[in-house]
Amino acid sequence: VLAYYLYRYKQVDKKMSSTEKYIREESMIRGPEFLVRLRSHTVWENNPVKLFCTVHGYPTPALRWYKDDVIIDTVGQVGKYKVQSNYGVHSLEILRYVVQTRHKNPPSFFTTDQYCILRAVTSSKGRSLFPTVSMLPEIKYTKIEITFLETFDVKFKAEGESVTLTCKMIINPNLANLQPEALWLRDDHLLKESKWAKMESGGGIARLTLPELYKDDEGLYTLRMVTKGGTAQHSAYVFVQDGPPPVPKAPGAPMDIKIHDANRDYVIVSWKPPNTTTEGPIIGYFVDRCEVGTENWVQCNDSPIKICKYPVSGLFEGHSYYFRVRAVNSHGISKPSKISEPIAALDPTEFERLKAGEGTAPGAPSHVHSSETDRTYVVLSWQPPDYRGRAPMWYYIEKCLVDSGSWQRVNTQVPVRSPRYAVFDLAEGKEYQFRVLSANIYGTSEPSKPTGPIKTQELKNTLNSNVSFCCRFVVHGLKTGETYVFRVQAINEIGLSDESQESSPLSVQAALGKRSELISPSAPYNIALLHCDGTSMILSWKPPKRSGGAEVTDYYIDKREVSHHHWREVNIKPTKERLFKVENLKSGALYEFRVHGASLAGVGAPSEISKPFLCDAWNMPEPGPAYDLSSCEVRNDSVVIEWKPPVYTGHSPVTGYFVEKCKKGSDQWSAVNETAVSHCYLKVCQLEEGQSYVFRVRAQNAHGVGKPSTSSDSACIKALPGTKEIVCGVDKETGDLYMLFESCEMSEKSEFIWKKSYQEITDFSKGIVVKTEGNHSKLIFKNPDMEDIGTFSISVSHTDGVSASYHIAKEEMEKILAQSYEIRNPIIPLKSELAYKIVERGRVRFWVQAESISSAVTYKFFANSKEVVNSEQYKMSHDVSTGIIEMVLDHFTMESEGTYAVQIQDGKAKNQSSLVLIGDGESPSVDGALHVTQMTAFVPGPHFTQFLSVHVGDDCSVTLVCQVANLKKESVFHWYKDDEEIIPDVKPDLTSGVCKLPLPLFSKKHQGIYKATISDDRGKDVSQVDISGKVFDGIINDLSRIAGSSAAELVIQCTAEGIRLQCSMKYYTEEMRIHWFHNGNKLSASERLRVGGTPEKACMEIVEPTEKDKGQYTIEIMDAEKTYSRSIELSGQVFNGLMFESSDRGKVVGGLPDVVTIMEKKTLSLTCTVCGDPKPQVTWYSNDKEVEPDDHFVVALDSGRFASLTIKGVSLEDSGKYTMDVHNKYGGEAVDITVSVYKHGDKVPDVKPTMSPKRVVLNKVSIPIPAPAPAPTPAPAPKTPAAAAKPAGRGPPPLRRK
Repeated sequence: VLAYYLYRYKQVDKKMSSTEKYIREESMIRGPEFLVRLRSHTVWENNPVKLFCTVHGYPTPALRWYKDDVIIDTVGQVGKYKVQSNYGVHSLEILRYVVQTRHKNPPSFFTTDQYCILRAVTSSKGRSLFPTVSMLPEIKYTKIEITFLETFDVKFKAEGESVTLTCKMIINPNLANLQPEALWLRDDHLLKESKWAKMESGGGIARLTLPELYKDDEGLYTLRMVTKGGTAQHSAYVFVQDGPPPVPKAPGAPMDIKIHDANRDYVIVSWKPPNTTTEGPIIGYFVDRCEVGTENWVQCNDSPIKICKYPVSGLFEGHSYYFRVRAVNSHGISKPSKISEPIAALDPTEFERLKAGEGTAPGAPSHVHSSETDRTYVVLSWQPPDYRGRAPMWYYIEKCLVDSGSWQRVNTQVPVRSPRYAVFDLAEGKEYQFRVLSANIYGTSEPSKPTGPIKTQELKNTLNSNVSFCCRFVVHGLKTGETYVFRVQAINEIGLSDESQESSPLSVQAALGKRSELISPSAPYNIALLHCDGTSMILSWKPPKRSGGAEVTDYYIDKREVSHHHWREVNIKPTKERLFKVENLKSGALYEFRVHGASLAGVGAPSEISKPFLCDAWNMPEPGPAYDLSSCEVRNDSVVIEWKPPVYTGHSPVTGYFVEKCKKGSDQWSAVNETAVSHCYLKVCQLEEGQSYVFRVRAQNAHGVGKPSTSSDSACIKALPGTKEIVCGVDKETGDLYMLFESCEMSEKSEFIWKKSYQEITDFSKGIVVKTEGNHSKLIFKNPDMEDIGTFSISVSHTDGVSASYHIAKEEMEKILAQSYEIRNPIIPLKSELAYKIVERGRVRFWVQAESISSAVTYKFFANSKEVVNSEQYKMSHDVSTGIIEMVLDHFTMESEGTYAVQIQDGKAKNQSSLVLIGDGESPSVDGALHVTQMTAFVPGPHFTQFLSVHVGDDCSVTLVCQVANLKKESVFHWYKDDEEIIPDVKPDLTSGVCKLPLPLFSKKHQGIYKATISDDRGKDVSQVDISGKVFDGIINDLSRIAGSSAAELVIQCTAEGIRLQCSMKYYTEEMRIHWFHNGNKLSASERLRVGGTPEKACMEIVEPTEKDKGQYTIEIMDAEKTYSRSIELSGQVFNGLMFESSDRGKVVGGLPDVVTIMEKKTLSLTCTVCGDPKPQVTWYSNDKEVEPDDHFVVALDSGRFASLTIKGVSLEDSGKYTMDVHNKYGGEAVDITVSVYKHGDKVPDVKPTMSPKRVVLNKVSIPIPAPAPAPTPAPAPKTPAAAAKPAGRGPPPLRRK
C-alpha cells in the first residue's frame, strides 16, 4: 500500500510539473507583430535597394518575401536577391532592379508599394497571422545639401595633450526636424561618446574633442554627415608623438590593448609593442588590473613577460575589470598604456542545469583538445559531461610528458569551473599529453581520453614567420629641399622585428607650379571582357575623356562578386596599359568590375560598374571580340575606323574583319564591307554629312564570325574647318621623298604622330626623318624604295581629331624612284662619245665633246684601268666654249693597246665614255705611223670611282669604303672576304654611290683579302684590299693612338679573388702594345697577375694581394710615334679599404653539397654556415624562382650564421636547381645545389654535379683614392680633317674585265 501511494504521489507531482511548464510557456506565446514596417523606396533603374522590417513573436515567426503575391525564389535567382535575418531584423536586398513593362510607374524608377508583400507565419501553428502589409504612400525625401565652410587639417600632437577637430558647414535647407547625423570615425572605425571622446553637433558645427591623447589615438579621422539623400565627409590625419617617458630613455607605452576569451576566473590580454626607435630593446611587459568602481591597480605578473599576450587568472566571477600594460627596458619602466574597455569575468558557456536526481559523481569529459599553443603554455578545451545534478561541478587537469607515463595534476589548489583552461610553466619544444577529470561533492569521474601529443612552440620559429603584408603610408610634415631616408619594422605578438634596410635617399621637391590648375581625370568607360579561361578574365576599357590637365598614366581595377557588397582591389601596383588580366577568380561566379584612372593630379572617379561577367571558360570556335575602336580622318562623307585584334582567336587564326555601322540613337546595324579586310583599319565612305554614327567590328576565322566588339564613340561626319591633306613629292635638291602636312588646329601639348598602315613609325634606321616646325610636319625618306609602298597617316594629339592619310601605290612609287635617281645622279649630255685620231708620227689624240661644260669641270683619263696624269707623255686640255675635252698621247706603241676611258664631273652632274684600241699584231710602219687594222667601240658600264680602302674613325670604328658610279637599277654590289661572300646587315647604299662595310671590334680575326664587285648587264668592275702585314699594323697603330689619347685615369676595384686595376678607353684589343709596370718594373701575365680587358677597358687583376703588392702601378699604351701612360698609388688607406670591403661581404663558408639525391616523401634539410659584417641576408631560389616559406618549405637563419632550407615530404616536382644567395651592403655570393628526387624502389640516380662556379657580387663602396700627381705629357698633335678618317692602306687598283 505504501509503495502504491508513493507511485501515485510521483505521478501527480510529474503531472503538476508538466502543467506548470505549459502554463509558463502559454503565457509567453505572442502572435507575430511588425515593430518596424516596410517603407517605400524610389530607386533608379539598375541600382540596388535594401528593404528592412522588424518582427517579434513567440515562438519565433518565420518570414517569407513576396513580389506581386508570388513568393520570391532566392535560390533560383542567384545574384539578384539576398535575404538576411539577425535577431528579429529582417532584410531583402535587390542587387539590381530591372523595370517590368507592366508597372505603371515611369520606366526609370520603382517603389516598393508595387514590389513586395511580406508575410509572417508562426513556426508552431503554421498559419498566417498577418497575410499582407497595407501599401504605404510613396515618400519623397527632401534633398539636403551640405557644404563645408571650415574643415580641420592634419594635426601634430604629443601624448597627454588634447586636440579638438571642428568642421563648420552650411545645411540647405536647414530643417529643425530633419537635421543630419554627425558620425566620427578613426581609420574607418566608428567612434562612440565616452570620456576619451567628447562629441558636439548642431548649429552648423560638428566638433570632436579628445581630452587626453594616447599613441592609440593616432590615425585618419573622418567626419561623415549623414542625411536621407546621401552623405558628405571630410578626413585628415592626426599624428601623436610619444610623450616624455617617466625615466630618461625608457620605452614608450604599449598600444591597442585587447581582451580575449573572458571566462569565470581568467581573461587573456594582448597588446602591441610601443613605437620605439632609438631606446634600448624591450625586456618585457607588466600587466595591471583594476576592478571597476575602484582606483586600486594591482600588478598581475611578478616578472616581465617577453611576448605581447598574457592570461590573467585569479579573477572573481561576476566582477568587471580594467587592464593596462607597461613596457620595461634596461633604463626603466614606461608610462602605462591606455586602459582597456571594462570586461566582466563570466562563463559564456553557462547554461541552466535541469532538475534531476542527486548524489552521484559526474561523468568523464570528452573531446579534450588544444585551442591555442605557445612556447610555455597550452590552452585546453573540452566537452562537459552530461551532468544533471544540483551540486556544483569542477574539473581537474593532468599533464604527462610523452613516453614518460607519469601523470601530474596541474590545478591542485584552484578548481576549474569552465570547460577551458590554460596550462602554464611548460618547457619549450616538448611534447605533452593532457586529460581532464570532472568532480563534485559526491566524487570524481574517470579520466577523459588523453589528447594526442601536443608540442609547444619554439621562439626561433615564431621570430622567422614570413607573413607578408602590402603596406602604404603617407608621410606628412616633410620640408622642401631636405633629403630623407626611411625604414620599416614589422610587428607581431612576440614584438618588433629588426629594422629594414634603409631606403634610397629621397629629396622632397616643391609641387608643380601649376598644380592648382590640375584636377583628377574623369572616369574610364566601356569595360569589355575579351577572354575568360575559367579562372581569369582579360578586360579592356577606354581612357577618360577628360585628363584634367595631366596625362593619365596609371589605372586601378576593382572587382566584386555580384552577390557581395564590398569592392576589392585587383592590382596594388598600377597598370600602364588599358588591357589587364584579372586572375584567381571563382569558376562559375558572376563578377562586376570598375576602373580608376590616375595622373599627377591624383586618382580619378571610378568608372560605371561593368555588366556582370560570368567566369566560365570560352570554348567557342569563333574568335572573341575586337577592342579599342577609334575613329580618325573625319571628312564630310567618310571616316577611318581603327581597332585592335581580338585576344581570343578561337580554334583557328583570325582571317579578317567585318565592320558594322549604326546611326546614333538607332539600333539598326548594317554591314559596311561585304568581304573581310585583313588589316585592323577601314575607311568607311558614302556617309551622310552632319549625321553621327557608331561602329562595331566582328572578327572572322575558318569557323565563322565571332562576337561583336563594344560600340565605338559616336563620330559626327563633318570635316573640321580648314582641314588639309598630306602633300607628297620629291625634293628637287636632294632627291628625297617627302610627305608634308599642315595642321589646322594646335595646342601647347600637341604632337605629330606619323604612322604606316596605322601603326606608329618607330624604326628610323632606314633613313626616315621627321621634321616639325610650328604647325607643319614633314616625313622625309632619305633612301626610298619599293618597301615604302602603303598607306601613311598622321594624327595631331590634344586636338579635336586632326588627322589625314596618303596612299602610295606601286606605279607612283616607280615614278618617284626614277625622279629621285635623276635628281641624285645628273648626267652631262654628250654630243660625241670618246673618239681618237692619229695626229702624226706616234701621236694619238683622244677627245669627247659635251653639250656644255663650266669652268669648274674636272675630268680624269684612264689607260687600262690606270689613271694617267697630265705630263709630257699625256697632255690634257679642255675648251669651255666648245665643250671639248681632249688628251694627246705623245708616243703610241704596242704596249699602249687596250681600254681608254674618261670620267667627267661638272658640279653634281657626271658622265663617262670609253673605247678599246686593238691592233692586228703587225709592227709599226717604217715612217713610224701607227698601223691600226681594227677598232672596236665599247659601251661604258658600272665602275669604281674610288677604290677600296680602310678608314679608322675617331670612335675606333674600322670601315672598308669605296665609291661606284655609272649605275642603274639592275646594278648589283657584293662584298667578299677570301673569296667567300659577306652578307652585311645593312645593304650597300647605291643611290649615294658610297658603299661601306664596318668591321666591328677589330682584331686579328679580321685579317684577309677583301674584295668588292659592281656589275650589271653592261659589265663588271672589281676592287680589293689586303688587310695583313703593314696594313694590319697600321690599323692597330691608329687604334692605339685614339685609345691612348682617350684613356681615363686608373681605377681600383675589389673582386672576388683580389684587386683589379682598370683603365677605361675608347677601344681595347689584345693586339695593341700595352704594358703594365709596378714601381718601374715591367709586369708579365701569370696565374697571380691576370692581364686582359674588355672592348671598353684594359684590366690587370692581382689575385690574393699581400703587403708586397703595395706601390705605384702604371699602364703604357704605345702607337708608332708616342707613348701614353696612366699611374696610380696603391698603399695605406686605399689598400686597407679594399681588403676590408672584400673580407666583410656576405660569404658562404661551407656545408652545402653540390648534388643531393633523396627518396620521395622524405625530409630534406640544406644547411650551411654564412658570414659577413653586417650580418648578411639569405634568400633561397628553386629553379631561379624565389622560395616562399610555407608548410612545405621552411627557411631559417639562426644567430645570423646558420642558414637552412627544409623541404618536408619531398616529391618529384621538387627536383631541380636550388640557389642560396647571401648578401649584405658590401656584396655577396650565390651557390647552386642540384636536388634529384627518386621514387621508392627505383635505383638511386647517378647525378653528376654541374661545374657552375660560385657567383660573387660586390657592391660599389666609395673608397678614398688620392689623386695622382699630374704627369707631364706631350701636347697632342693638332686635329686635322684627315685625322677623322685616315686610310690605313689601299690595295692595288682593280683589274677591269669588260
